[in-house]
Amino acid sequence: MASQLTTSDQTRPITHHTSPAARQTAKFVTAALLGGSTLVLSGLTLTATVLGLAVATPLFVLFSPVLAPALIATLMIGAGFLVSGGCGAAALVGFTWLYNYATGKRPLGADQIDFVKDEISGKATDMKDFVKDYAKAGRDRSDQEVRRT
Repeated sequence: MASQLTTSDQTRPITHHTSPAARQTAKFVTAALLGGSTLVLSGLTLTATVLGLAVATPLFVLFSPVLAPALIATLMIGAGFLVSGGCGAAALVGFTWLYNYATGKRPLGADQIDFVKDEISGKATDMKDFVKDYAKAGRDRSDQEVRRT
């Protein structure tokens, strides 16, 4: 028999064919075991939560004059730390951007800052010229009034 095997038969892997019913049964048993164990664990967790709440409720009632202000103070302190950290981070980002802008690295938004700076400079020059013209017109008018009298 060994002489009748060809090389292609020798390299072909041996596969076991299982019936679809056995595969479905294995899937069902696995799903049932996983579902059942998850259901049992969730029931145990619910039971432990209810028992813990039943034990802790009288303690919460007894210590509520201390716990409520302590909770409020803790929340306020935590919020203060968060706000202070956020402001510090914003300042750090702002100073980093300003340093990059001052050293000429052209950070994001530098073109808009330069545009606004040029616009403000142009408006300031226009206002200076307007004030000079207005002052000259006022001097000329006062000189005319002096000459009339």
